[in-house]
Amino acid sequence: MSAYQIAVIVGSLRKASFNQKLADAVIQLAPPDFSFRKLAIGDLPLYNQDDDARQAPSVLRLKNDILASDGLLFVTPEYNRSIPGVLKNALDNASRPYGQNAWAGKPAGILGASIGAVGTAMAQQHLRNVLVFLDAPTLAQPEAFIHAKEGLFDADGNIGPDSKAFLANWMDKYAAWVRKHAAGAK
Repeated sequence: MSAYQIAVIVGSLRKASFNQKLADAVIQLAPPDFSFRKLAIGDLPLYNQDDDARQAPSVLRLKNDILASDGLLFVTPEYNRSIPGVLKNALDNASRPYGQNAWAGKPAGILGASIGAVGTAMAQQHLRNVLVFLDAPTLAQPEAFIHAKEGLFDADGNIGPDSKAFLANWMDKYAAWVRKHAAGAK
């Protein structure tokens, strides 16, 4: 069993999503004592405070998966200069009811890829704002606004040679961030 269990939350439901592919590829750059599990968010009901007393099974599953993790890895596209609705819905569902926030204290890292030249800069900034309120300490540097263009992935779906050193460095910093914060929690 790996020493660090990481919950991966991808903010895209699209089958051919760059961000699904980025999540799969960047995980391959992680140290051997890290394991990753993608969490399902597409089946969550729309958040409604009236449901706080009886959360849906899919919400309880998400919250339990988050609580069982040592860290969080968010990989998200940018929709209309912000985070996708499906991701915001997952953040809201797992943070409620008030006082039962599953995200609290979980060290987080954020990545995202887009065909736009600035990658997912605005979505990442909005996600950082939400994670601050949810008390999830988030890696600040290095930032990773990935321009999804030819060569980002090789033929096997791995990170291509032009981006591999940058993303390997990002993963090293993320792993150190998780170790630092998880040590205080254990």
